[in-house]
Amino acid sequence: MPKTILVTGASSGFGRLICETLAGSGHTVFASMRDTAGKNRDHARTLRDRGLNVVDLDVTQVETIEKAVAEILASQGQIDVLINNAGVASAGVSEAFSDQQVADLFNVNVVGVHRVIRSVLPSMRKQGKGLVVNIGSILGRVTFPFFGLYGASKFAVEALSDSYRYELSQLGIDVCLVQPSAYPTQMYASAAQPVDLTTVDEYGETGKIPAAMFEHFMTMLSGADAPDPQDIADVVLGLVAQPSGERPARVVVGTSFGAEEANVAMAPLQANTIKALGLGHLATLKTA
Repeated sequence: MPKTILVTGASSGFGRLICETLAGSGHTVFASMRDTAGKNRDHARTLRDRGLNVVDLDVTQVETIEKAVAEILASQGQIDVLINNAGVASAGVSEAFSDQQVADLFNVNVVGVHRVIRSVLPSMRKQGKGLVVNIGSILGRVTFPFFGLYGASKFAVEALSDSYRYELSQLGIDVCLVQPSAYPTQMYASAAQPVDLTTVDEYGETGKIPAAMFEHFMTMLSGADAPDPQDIADVVLGLVAQPSGERPARVVVGTSFGAEEANVAMAPLQANTIKALGLGHLATLKTA
């Protein structure tokens, strides 16, 4: 059955592919991005030319989120699926990032997710059904040195996703988390770098590792055997198509680096925690 779907961070990368894939399968897709009349004007035009709906939405500005959600509800009557894809990356010596850089990172990757969910949930609660898909990362389960701040934001999305899944289960709203590995998207090329270069220099040879790692990743992601970002869009399409109550809580996409094993190990521990709290019933989605 065709669904009305809102996707954040749809100007390029995973978001754009997700939008095009879902629309190609007959869904009504609203591709959202910030500054559709300026910075992202060309991206917005391209998506509109391909038959998609485009709405202006900045995950750091609640006013734009509420306006976009209101526009969709006014034209469609409901939002069946929310895909929280918008995000930014960072890479480098953690100590050398300023407090403001870290705050900006979390404002998009964590608070931004929460803002959009809060704006969409009232309508989903009213209709008694819905699906929220958060795009996380394998770095929310395993840690790479020099990607720790980015990883910390994705660890936060892990907890946010779990908590929302339990809290919304009896209201008929499903929450899933997609954990991509490294893929060739614009996010890596535009990853924030530390501003405190003096501190980076004081790390000596260790301070040179991030640049070498980044060069290796970029080479790997531009080669003939580079992973295809379409993988993520296909997984999201599959989650949307699956019946309520049958979707997995998490899906790793790409090279796991141990994230899949971490998921398997954590699942029974998390289940036991919920049971110990006397809240085991929240682990099962209530369907109509």
